[in-house]
Amino acid sequence: MTKKQINVVIYAVLILLSLLFLFPVFLVLINAFKSKFYISADPFALPLGEYFVGFENFRRGLSSVGFFAAVGRSAVITVLSVLVIVLCAAMCAWFLVRVEGRFSRILYGAFVFSMVVPFPMIMYTATYIIDRVRLSSVLGMIPVYLGFGAGLSIFLYTAFIKTLPIELEEAAQIDGAGVIQTFFRVVFPLLSPTAITVAILNGMWVWNDYLLPYLVLGNRLKTIPVAIELAMQGAFGAVDLGGLMAMLILAILPILLFYLFAQRYVIEGIVSGAVKG
Repeated sequence: MTKKQINVVIYAVLILLSLLFLFPVFLVLINAFKSKFYISADPFALPLGEYFVGFENFRRGLSSVGFFAAVGRSAVITVLSVLVIVLCAAMCAWFLVRVEGRFSRILYGAFVFSMVVPFPMIMYTATYIIDRVRLSSVLGMIPVYLGFGAGLSIFLYTAFIKTLPIELEEAAQIDGAGVIQTFFRVVFPLLSPTAITVAILNGMWVWNDYLLPYLVLGNRLKTIPVAIELAMQGAFGAVDLGGLMAMLILAILPILLFYLFAQRYVIEGIVSGAVKG
């Protein structure tokens, strides 16, 4: 096979994989406009004729979920958590790269190890500690997400900081800049590609996270995934599939638009951190 034919095969496979990944989203979209009685009977049918109910599922879902209050909580938790993760992980990664020693290597290894530990393995211990230190609140979720999101964020930052010439920082210190000034005026602006990548990845994770807010906040302060799941369940295990599909569309729309707007920065940030070992 020629190189052109190989490229055609690769693109065909990638297109098929894209359609495969997009199919569940398409399924949710078409069922959001169908009567709940027809979703179970014919989930793959288009919302045409008697199947189509307009925006009835959206109206019913908004009235029962407490959607806007849940969105407000999710927005506060997501925005503040992402800001804290982006800043704190950058400072920690800079320290680990520039201050070489056994302590830095052990600490970096601990952060990398935290990436491979599955959350179900530690969720009971973690939620017990979170409750004992009184972090079971909307603002309390911020340091919780910082702890769980630090591993991947520091890993990405560290790879990029290793590519930065240390001479820039030395020149700033010669000019009289302190450690804090060097970081915020020299280092952090150079980290913008990776910082945007970290913000996007953590933003999608925090916004869509169900298990951690459910365990920590419970029914008192429901985030949008928790509110949708609990509101759409009826008695004896019955689920309002129409309202569920409609609310899922509204829930993923903000983070989907954010990702489509900033997706090119994800690739730039990861590639820029992988240029040098």
